[in-house]
Amino acid sequence: MNHNGWSRIFALIIPYILILSIFQVAGSLVAGIPFGDRDFQETSLQQLIMTFFSFLGTLFLVWLFMKYMDTQNFIEVGLQIKDRKKDIIIGTLLGIVIMGVAYLGLIVSEEIIFTAIKFDFLELVYTILLFILVAILEEVLFRGYIQKNLMLSFNKYVALIITSALFALVHGANPNISLFSLLGLFLAGLALGASYMYTKNLWYPIAFHFSWNLFQSLFGFNVSGQDIYSIIEFTIPENNKINGGQFGFEGSIFSLLTEATLLAVIIYYYQVKKKTQHLTNENI
Repeated sequence: MNHNGWSRIFALIIPYILILSIFQVAGSLVAGIPFGDRDFQETSLQQLIMTFFSFLGTLFLVWLFMKYMDTQNFIEVGLQIKDRKKDIIIGTLLGIVIMGVAYLGLIVSEEIIFTAIKFDFLELVYTILLFILVAILEEVLFRGYIQKNLMLSFNKYVALIITSALFALVHGANPNISLFSLLGLFLAGLALGASYMYTKNLWYPIAFHFSWNLFQSLFGFNVSGQDIYSIIEFTIPENNKINGGQFGFEGSIFSLLTEATLLAVIIYYYQVKKKTQHLTNENI
């Protein structure tokens, strides 16, 4: 076993807490958020500012570890952009289609009831920027650094499972969380990390993560329990595992089935691709 991979993850924990705390304090000062007031309601702009500082802190930490622990360029987390246009397009379209189908299905089944459309251009811009930052931040940290290093120490499937469990646990303090929604987050981590397991590239998971969150929000769902700007407004007659309740679509049985299906399709696709390439090389 290569101990370097998992030992780097342990070494990351305390610096991550310290650096992220420093950046979040700086973010609070810039955003004008009072310290210690847990009941304070952030505006969309304040939330964006706080996320931006978390983004800077996380990328700074990963850059430090890549440079001095992994002795690699930061881009080696999987941010090589060449020939990744298709990955970005597919990831983005998947999020739109999944959330659109989910919304229509729940409307038709009367699990959710449409109430209004509320378009606010500035709120839309803030929301798009917020989810771009969240997608890059989380994918660079969890897939680009943690999963990458765990794959040095463990079987790639074990590394995927551990990374996905950590991804779910980090969201464990989100509003309206439950064991069922934690399972959904775990499966989301598997679906996001599966392609990285084969490609070592982040652009598909970044695009899919961004699109999944953005269109989940714009179609009116809470995102991982958090109420963020929506163009479409709806009410939920009864919170249950069909509509996801106050946690959002990720707390629904349909989300779990979608994530499990995506995981199976991605693994199947890359396994077939690997066999095809092997046969092609043998025939050359």
